[in-house]
Amino acid sequence: VCVSVCLSVCVSVCPCVCAFVELRVACQGISDRDALSKPDPCVVLKMQSHGQWFEVDRTEVIRSCISPVFSKVLLVDFYFEEVQRLRYELHDISPAHNGLRDTDCLGAMECTLGQIVSQRKLSKALLKQGNATSKSSITVTSEELSGNDDYVELSFRARKLDDKDFFSKSDPFLEIFRINDDGSGSLVHRTETVMNDLSPVWKSFKVSLNTLCSGDHDRQLKCTVYDWDSNGKHDFIGEFQTTYKEIRTDLEGRQMQWDCINPKYQLKKKNYRNSGVIVLNHSTWLQPLHCVRDRVCVSQVAIDFTASNGDPKNSCSLHYIHPYQPNEYLKALVAVCLCVNSTLTHSQVSHDFAVNFDEDNPECSGIQGVVEAYQGCLPKIQLYGPTNIAPIIQKVASSASEEMHTKEAMEYFILLILTDGVITDMADTREAIVHASHLPMSVIIVGVGNADFSDMQMLDGDDGILRSPKGEPVLRDIVQFVPFKDFKHASPAALAKSVLAEVPNQVVDYYNAKGIHPKCLSDYDESTRPFSP
Repeated sequence: VCVSVCLSVCVSVCPCVCAFVELRVACQGISDRDALSKPDPCVVLKMQSHGQWFEVDRTEVIRSCISPVFSKVLLVDFYFEEVQRLRYELHDISPAHNGLRDTDCLGAMECTLGQIVSQRKLSKALLKQGNATSKSSITVTSEELSGNDDYVELSFRARKLDDKDFFSKSDPFLEIFRINDDGSGSLVHRTETVMNDLSPVWKSFKVSLNTLCSGDHDRQLKCTVYDWDSNGKHDFIGEFQTTYKEIRTDLEGRQMQWDCINPKYQLKKKNYRNSGVIVLNHSTWLQPLHCVRDRVCVSQVAIDFTASNGDPKNSCSLHYIHPYQPNEYLKALVAVCLCVNSTLTHSQVSHDFAVNFDEDNPECSGIQGVVEAYQGCLPKIQLYGPTNIAPIIQKVASSASEEMHTKEAMEYFILLILTDGVITDMADTREAIVHASHLPMSVIIVGVGNADFSDMQMLDGDDGILRSPKGEPVLRDIVQFVPFKDFKHASPAALAKSVLAEVPNQVVDYYNAKGIHPKCLSDYDESTRPFSP
């Protein structure tokens, strides 16, 4: 089989440009280290930089608790072009010193931020020193915040709460839960404990509407009030339900209040009215965070199978499959897709020939599936020429053009081209790029080998505006070229960061020019996605 075309693999990814991500943490089954008391857990979030772990943030300390649900939100920046490695350490914080000691570490869990963002909810066992698995586990839930996320500042107080203590007054705190579609509750906020006070005023707090109610103003919110006890067995005082739609009436000058109800007392006590009254002290709308949220992007990979790469059976070929180490194409493919794989949602092969030679079932699963398809097809094909790039750009541009005219216009297309050098249809390629610059599309080129890549640098446009053969300039810069040889001895993440660095701004520039605001991925209708899982 003589092949002079490119393999095209479609993968759907979710790029963010400096998006804010809220991380919420809960732990289960923490072992008691002291027979006389329960642990006082705190989770410390660390991020890896240059091989070292640095603390980013930490949760509050919850006294005497073996299955804590932490209320503090850990806010981090999510960079699409970087592999951000995280480490969660669970510590037992002694009230005496309130600091971190190695002996207090109950376990740790490592992952990437991309894994948490893609899965929304990640649960893993905590590992002890020596990587021994413990019976404890940790669950991290992510909420991505868009640049248009509204924030509100809320403050609550109470009047005449039930007294649960014999020798003093109750020590009340308030918890707010968002009721999810499946009926479960997600902790939104836990106030501080006000000691010895039946009419407490809790501190104000800020929360995004995305976190508070998933943007649904009619979503039910369950609020519970407890009397804090040092042994962790807090006494239930009462509860009430409300919505943000009801809360925001306070913005209109109507102060809201709710009866705090204990259902058991309501059933047993004939003249029972309430266990106190909860008052919305104030609510203030805040400006949204200045960040840019993601759009759904369709990434396509084109691999150069032309004869200039050399016979794959020859060890000098760029396509040679070495038994012990990957060739440069595989290194570049895996490195660039390292970030993509962290946020992979689904994939399907789209190509000019079926790499697995099964036209009826040409699908491959994720990056590993692409690698296996690539390695499997090489022994069965003969490389040929010429090296034409314009057809693959035009093919992706056709899909991008169709997407541009859809009602939602949710998808942005990214074409990754892996090639060994000089292209033979430069004029047509320039024409195709100028046309594509008007579409929701970017082109990334990775040069493999030591050939002359001056044409690729011209397409990049960093040294001047790229023009078509007729003199028409590109509407915006959509091409990024990186020679793989510059990153041979660097980490895969370094290549990925360099290659993908311009993509987020290109996405933003396109949608800003169209007057389209980024839309939350959670609002994107799964049924409209072009590829099945």
